[in-house]
Amino acid sequence: MLAFPSTYSVGITSLGFQVVWATLARRPDVDVRRLFTDQGDPPHGGRRGRGPDLDLFGLSLSWELDGPVLLDLLEGQGIPLWSHRRGEDDPIVFGGGPVLTANPEPLAPFLDVVLLGDGELLLPAFLDALAAGRALPRRERLRALAQLPGVYVPGLYAPRYDAGGQLQAIEPIEAGPPLTIAKQTWRGNTLSHSTVITPEAAWPSIHLVEVARSCPELCRFCLASYLTLPFRTASLDDGLIPAVEQGLAVTQRLGLLGASVTQHPQFADLLGWLDQDRFDATRVSVSSVRAATVTPQLGRILARRGSRSLTIAIESGSERMRQVVNKKLDSEEIFQAARHAKDGGLSGLKLYGMAGLPSEEEADIEATADLLEALKKAVPGLRLSLGVSTFVPKAHTPFQWQGVRPEAEKRLQRLARRLKPKGIELRPESYGWSVIQALLSRSDRRLAPVIAAARGRHDSQGGWKQAYRAVRAGEVAVPPDLPFALPSPPPWEEVVHATWSEERVLPWAHLEGPLPQATLLRHRQEALAAGSSAGPPAAPSPPH
Repeated sequence: MLAFPSTYSVGITSLGFQVVWATLARRPDVDVRRLFTDQGDPPHGGRRGRGPDLDLFGLSLSWELDGPVLLDLLEGQGIPLWSHRRGEDDPIVFGGGPVLTANPEPLAPFLDVVLLGDGELLLPAFLDALAAGRALPRRERLRALAQLPGVYVPGLYAPRYDAGGQLQAIEPIEAGPPLTIAKQTWRGNTLSHSTVITPEAAWPSIHLVEVARSCPELCRFCLASYLTLPFRTASLDDGLIPAVEQGLAVTQRLGLLGASVTQHPQFADLLGWLDQDRFDATRVSVSSVRAATVTPQLGRILARRGSRSLTIAIESGSERMRQVVNKKLDSEEIFQAARHAKDGGLSGLKLYGMAGLPSEEEADIEATADLLEALKKAVPGLRLSLGVSTFVPKAHTPFQWQGVRPEAEKRLQRLARRLKPKGIELRPESYGWSVIQALLSRSDRRLAPVIAAARGRHDSQGGWKQAYRAVRAGEVAVPPDLPFALPSPPPWEEVVHATWSEERVLPWAHLEGPLPQATLLRHRQEALAAGSSAGPPAAPSPPH
């Protein structure tokens, strides 16, 4: 059974979930069912409940706040929540996706297996090994899986803490499993595209095509860039065009996906191909694009193909902050992108930024508001909106040592006071939920009892804080039969808001990302040096 921790409309829109499901469904030795929070395929054997032949239960996880839903899904299938309590008749519970590849430790006690990296490589090897070891006892099957590259079996590892509760290591509990596990990277010239097109999806009847994977820009906070390196693009003739043709045979809506789609070396050729008259009835949309790559051709073709707006990430209106985060973008390029969007026939420009970035000052937030106001004057008639989130540290990025800055909450409010009276739409993400997201992204296994205690109230920020306090106070018992020692969680402030020492053992230190720790430290030091050496932000003005 393959589960998604949200509703069908959301889950079926996830390209990653679709690809995993299709990979499983194509195998003659696998009978796969899908499960969502609001519905699911008929269970094996046509009965309600687990059914007699459920050997695998998989979860695709792309957002931290969805992780705790795993426990509800397991309970609904009658599967023991804690992995050490599962027996020979219970399915092997596995998970994958960017969240679990970055830091699976908060959910590790509930998972038998974690697949680290790209499914194109991992899934076939994982399924072949399972089939080969089907007659083995459960523990032996897990030991065999742990020998596969990119396959992490948490039950074969244990955290070790010092007397003060500081994590010292996560290490194998027996001979055999590797000391570290490396993320697996697919390097083929074909990427993914939709295998399911339905009007019930969150983006109805859309065919999604992955144009590029990762991003070459390396913004210091960005999990989508650092965790998925290297930057890879699909072949135009062998990958993109056949994938687009396949989808347009059944729908007239096309979505081009990627963290940086317009940096595909043949993106202009793809646009030219989509500009043919035979696609006049096709509606084309693209995900966020780099401002410097917006051209009149891009605006014109997207407008002709039914798009009304373009999305660019600016991170901050402050040149200084863009240097800190390694955003290779100057204000002139932002104004140019806005003009090209309007001249091409688009009516709106969506911008994305952040508050609470490392070394950010009040003046940097004012610079963001100044930039939006200057854009509105420079390109009248173009509808502007700013989506802004609180900085949340992510594993395997240079800012993984930084904490969430409490002043971000007031800075979001400051942007609202500046922009809304000017007729600029502001779409802020919740500061409170960003804090919970950081709790999940930065914790180790000591968060697992908190996740269990928060069940039934994990949709409430207060519920999370109450559960955390209860576990720290010993009011909620940690399972006494856990096969490893689990001290009380550290103070909330230390996990969420503190800047960690570079010598600290991180919860994901045993998991190898694309770049070594030394490189991430150097990138962090470069970022902080840029923040201290640059002068105050200058007020943006439209270029002449």
